[in-house]
Amino acid sequence: MTTTAPADRAAARKSSPGAARGPRRRPGRIRRIGLPYLLLLPALLLELLVHLVPMVIGIVMSFKELTQFYIRDWGTAPWAGFDNYSVSVDFDAPVGEALLHSFLVTIAFTLLSVGLCWLIGTAAAICMQDTFRGRGLLRALFLVPYALPVYAAVITWVFMFQHDNGLVNHVLHDQLGLTDKPSFWLIGDNSFFALLIVSVWKGWPFAFLIVMAGLQNIPRELYEAAALDGAGMLQQIRRITLPSLRPVNQVLVLVLFLWTFNDFNTPYVMFGKTAPEAADLISVHIYQASFVTWNFGTGSAMSVLLLLFLLVVTGVYLALTSRERRASHA
Repeated sequence: MTTTAPADRAAARKSSPGAARGPRRRPGRIRRIGLPYLLLLPALLLELLVHLVPMVIGIVMSFKELTQFYIRDWGTAPWAGFDNYSVSVDFDAPVGEALLHSFLVTIAFTLLSVGLCWLIGTAAAICMQDTFRGRGLLRALFLVPYALPVYAAVITWVFMFQHDNGLVNHVLHDQLGLTDKPSFWLIGDNSFFALLIVSVWKGWPFAFLIVMAGLQNIPRELYEAAALDGAGMLQQIRRITLPSLRPVNQVLVLVLFLWTFNDFNTPYVMFGKTAPEAADLISVHIYQASFVTWNFGTGSAMSVLLLLFLLVVTGVYLALTSRERRASHA
């Protein structure tokens, strides 16, 4: 009996329904876990083709002496090593000096545009929280600049900024008399402010939309309790709204910064291939260095330097915000 009992128990386990279903559970579980990755595979492949492959090709081109003489077969272009990078960062030479000026202009433009977009969008979202007649219509109108195609919107602004028959000069000079003579908005120093106006007009509805969505997660009981304690509107915004919107604003500011710093469509449609010196954003500057002067090696090196700068800024920003978030939860 001692020798047959283990054999009987083993036979009973093999014949039990649970034992029969046991080996079949693992393949089914693997299929369930792997199905989401399988569905994401086409998107990942398209992302690889659309973004990563051109990025790798651009990095390779930055180490080549690629000019118009090798554009038919760029693989035969001689290797330049780090010469393109040294030319780009040599700020005493004309190429590096022009790149540094474009970088500083882009920094000033991005900071002003992001700050104004966030300020206007947040103020509009807070004002739209209270229920009143026509609130839905105003929300829809606020989103019109964000919904319009970029080219159509920017071309409209170009006509409005015209020197002789533009709407801006007609209002400021002819009707209000704020200027002595019609201003040139698309050339000279005023081109920076014209570009800033168009960028803010086009970007603040996105900030409005994101902040308005974030405000929906703040309980109304907090405002009611603060009002009972005697807190005014400004105190409620300072003590309740802004701290509650901190996670939303952290993502919003980063996205606005990256979009604005890399914006190419707006300055290109406004000024063409050659932007004025006051509005020489780095995206158009790199385009000009690549496709106007036909020096694709130097232009690719500038693009790689821009990519490294944005990666560093993004990493530092995420590290600081995560540290601040951990400190607030501690």
